[in-house]
Amino acid sequence: MFRSSRARAQLTLKEPPASVGAKPGGTIARLDLQFNPNSLELRKTTEWRRTPSRMAGQSALPEFVGSGPRTLSLEVFLDATARHDDSVEQAVEKLMKACVPTPASLDRKKPASPWVRFEWGTARTTSFDGVLSSLSVSYTLFDVDGKPLRATCRLSIEEASVDPPGQNPTSGARTARSTHTVVAGDSLALLAWREYGDATAWRVIAEANGIDDPMALVPGAELVVPGLRDTDGEEER
Repeated sequence: MFRSSRARAQLTLKEPPASVGAKPGGTIARLDLQFNPNSLELRKTTEWRRTPSRMAGQSALPEFVGSGPRTLSLEVFLDATARHDDSVEQAVEKLMKACVPTPASLDRKKPASPWVRFEWGTARTTSFDGVLSSLSVSYTLFDVDGKPLRATCRLSIEEASVDPPGQNPTSGARTARSTHTVVAGDSLALLAWREYGDATAWRVIAEANGIDDPMALVPGAELVVPGLRDTDGEEER
């Protein structure tokens, strides 16, 4: 016997956490998808480091450094042809909100974009709190006045938090400052996730090292990584 209805996928935008390790705030917007995705791409990476040895006859054994966040990629199809007084731009504007700092975070002087969560029925591996790392929109059909009626949105959601801060498998209880040597492929968001369990806490590391451009990391550079007590003190100030 077939069910008369099926679960609908949706995207929820929430206020980013007010502090490192906190939960996301209230719901900013919710987008109920007209059509469930045809496919979902879920990726997760691990990082290994090898130390070459001139005396070794074979390659050095890899040393596990840490695991990266999950990344979910999907396409969202929007169609307003059945509603001549409507436009797909309203849904696109909701997605665009996930790419800019929220007013509340600006008021706290800690700009951060909303956290995003994709939910579809009872699926668990693809449902997690994350941030929108990329968004592209292709308009494919227009009304006579130029109003977009159809659009395909391609987006990627990067996991923002997995474990409580300081309790992820690679960091332990972070209570003191440490240093990190930058290697190729490093990013402040990935380092913050390893150390605090929160990728959005990269600004703490950036401020501690006077970094203006979080993408311009030089391999071999030494970064100071504040401990949780240090960051708590900054919150109190």
